[in-house]
Amino acid sequence: MSTRSRPQTADNAPHPARSTTAADPARARRCTEALRDIAEDCTVVSESLLLNAYSAATPNTDLLQLLVDLRDLVDEAIGVVVVRQRAQGESLADLEPIAKRTEDRLRKKYNPTVVDRALATRRRPSPATPAHSTDAAAGASTLRNPRQRLASALTRAKQASGRRQRELAQKMNVHESYVSRMLSGERLPSWKHVRIICEACGVDPELMKPLWEAAAGVQPSDAEDPVTYLRTYLQGLHYAFASPEPKIILTAAQNALGIDDLDRALYGPGVPDWPVIERLTVALQSLTTITRPLWRRAQSAAENGPTDANH
Repeated sequence: MSTRSRPQTADNAPHPARSTTAADPARARRCTEALRDIAEDCTVVSESLLLNAYSAATPNTDLLQLLVDLRDLVDEAIGVVVVRQRAQGESLADLEPIAKRTEDRLRKKYNPTVVDRALATRRRPSPATPAHSTDAAAGASTLRNPRQRLASALTRAKQASGRRQRELAQKMNVHESYVSRMLSGERLPSWKHVRIICEACGVDPELMKPLWEAAAGVQPSDAEDPVTYLRTYLQGLHYAFASPEPKIILTAAQNALGIDDLDRALYGPGVPDWPVIERLTVALQSLTTITRPLWRRAQSAAENGPTDANH
C-alpha cells in the first residue's frame, strides 16, 4: 500500500540542513591559544575579586568593576569558543542548547573577523592588590605576592653575604632607608639595583631576573629559552623560600609530588606536566597565574625541539 506524502505547508516544511563552515586549522589554533589566555585572565581577576572581597573596606564600586571585568572575559571566551567551533568545521547547532542562543544568533553575534580583530588588540589584566591598601601593606600582605617573593630573595642574599644595608646603599648611591624599603617589599627596585645587590652579595643576578620580571610585570624576552626560564623562575622561588630540603617541599605539597618530580621541575630534563608545576608553585607559596604561562611557553618549546642538553 503506497502512502502519499503530506503536502508541505509553512508549518511543516522541512528545515534546510544546517550548514557547517569550512575548517580553518590556523584560526582554530589561534582560538585555542586565546582561550587559554582568557582562562588565565579569569583566574587573575577572580583572585583579585577574592582578595578584595575579604576586606570590608573595599568600595562596592571596585567590587562591581571586577565583576564586570570577569563577565566581559567570560563573554569574550564564549565568542572564542563559537569561532573555534566554526574553524574546526563543526556545526553551531551543537552549541545552541548550552548557549541558549540560536545558531543564527551565534553566527551573527560572534563574527570570526570581529573576534580575530578583538583578540589581536586585547590587553591582559595584571594581578591586583586591594585598592584601599597602602603600597607597603600590598607588598607585605602575603608571600604569594611576587614583589614579596623578590624581596625575600634579596633579603636572603644580603643576610647570607653578611653585607650591611649601609654598604648596599653606598653601592647603589641611594639612602639607606631606600634599601630598607626594597628589602621589605615596600618598594619595587629597578633591575639595575637588583643587579647591584646580587653582585655585592655574590649571587647570580640571572637567578633573580625572573622574580624581578614577575614583580615588575615584565614579559620574558623572546631571546630567553623558555625551558631554562621556567626552571630559573622555580629555582628563584625555591631560593626565596630559604631553599628548603626536598622533604619539606614534598610535605608542603601534601606528598602529591615525588623527589623525581621535584628534581625534574628544578633541573630537568624536559618539562613536567602542569599538575607537577602547579603543586610545586603552591608549595613554594607563589601564584600559579604567573607560573602557568611560563610552563606553557616551556612546554611548547620542548615539543618543538630541544634547545639545551637537559631537555
